[in-house]
Amino acid sequence: MIISVPKETYPGERRVALVPASVPPLIKAGSRVQVETGAGLPAGFTDNAYREASAEIVSDRHQLFQSADIVFQVRALGSNPHAGAADLDSMREGLVIIAPCDPLGNPAAVKQLAERGVTLFAMELIPRITRAQSMDVLSSMATIAGYKAVLLAADRLPKMFPLMMTAAGTLTPAKVFVVGAGVAGLQAIASSRRLGAVVHAYDVRPAVKEQVESLGAKFVEVPLETTGAETAGGYAKQLGEEFYQKQRELMARTVAASDVCITTAAVPGKPSPRIITAEAVHGMAPGSVIVDLAAERGGNCELTKPDQIVVENGVTILGPTNLPSEVPTHASQMLAKNLTNFAKLITRGSEFHLNLDDEIVRTTLAATRGEVVSPQVRDLLGLPPLKTPTDGAPPVTHLVAK
Repeated sequence: MIISVPKETYPGERRVALVPASVPPLIKAGSRVQVETGAGLPAGFTDNAYREASAEIVSDRHQLFQSADIVFQVRALGSNPHAGAADLDSMREGLVIIAPCDPLGNPAAVKQLAERGVTLFAMELIPRITRAQSMDVLSSMATIAGYKAVLLAADRLPKMFPLMMTAAGTLTPAKVFVVGAGVAGLQAIASSRRLGAVVHAYDVRPAVKEQVESLGAKFVEVPLETTGAETAGGYAKQLGEEFYQKQRELMARTVAASDVCITTAAVPGKPSPRIITAEAVHGMAPGSVIVDLAAERGGNCELTKPDQIVVENGVTILGPTNLPSEVPTHASQMLAKNLTNFAKLITRGSEFHLNLDDEIVRTTLAATRGEVVSPQVRDLLGLPPLKTPTDGAPPVTHLVAK
């Protein structure tokens, strides 16, 4: 079996889907590993490092796809819609792609890959269960984003984060407000506390209060009905506009009292809820900073512009959309571990093993045998439900690799 790793083509993407340290376990399991020339350089991994790990370096990108049984990518077509389309003609029927691909935000791309006969595993669809934690790409990348967001805020804030007792007087600590206590939010809380800030946090899910307080932050109580704010899979659920309107009004006071706001509230496949209004921004002191990690889907702040820096009334608003790429070495290391663990789940030596009795495999499978098979993606495309996840295919399929 050949596992291939192409160079990422999304503008500004510095991560790579496999690091040299992850190559030997794949080879030991019975696979050959091919890496496109220069694929790891932006993340700090040379071609020689891959060679020393027994990977083959391939300069012909078309041949890399053509010879592959499985392809690892940081961004498959759905999350790289423009540059990624150039690879479609290189994809043969039966190719397996394991990658993040924004299936809920760009379902049409899943259909395009299905029409090529590609079997696609969309890593954003990994279920939030204990057994899947080592494969959870979203959590891995959210960890990086939460950490980096705090560094960006600290760099822009005209104050220092920690309390300091000096001969020139006492410097009070910065006040940080984190909105959303998922993985990114919890990492932002932890990183802010390490830098010495006083941290408050809010989430629509009251159940996360204990986690917030365990990191040394104070949980902001907002007296609103939040029943049903979480999906069965553990993700935040979109609530009604009336709820968000009341939420914005009640939170404006906390926002105004903060030096830094880091917002992380996102709903998979949906526009980001607007939580911080322009009016709330005007209530903040000049020099304050907002880092909006939900910018890719419109942002939690009304004034956010994706990948731009906005200054309004002296408040700096950052809208980064790809923070993990700014920490490419460790982001690639974590992503590679996630993809490698998943690959082990769907392979048996030199065979591809599709076991639809496994919840992780079944939930993550987005396309196979010419069909879009994910119920969520089919619904977004307006396609009727399938009788079974693979339109009548047996629960276990073996495909002998080259």
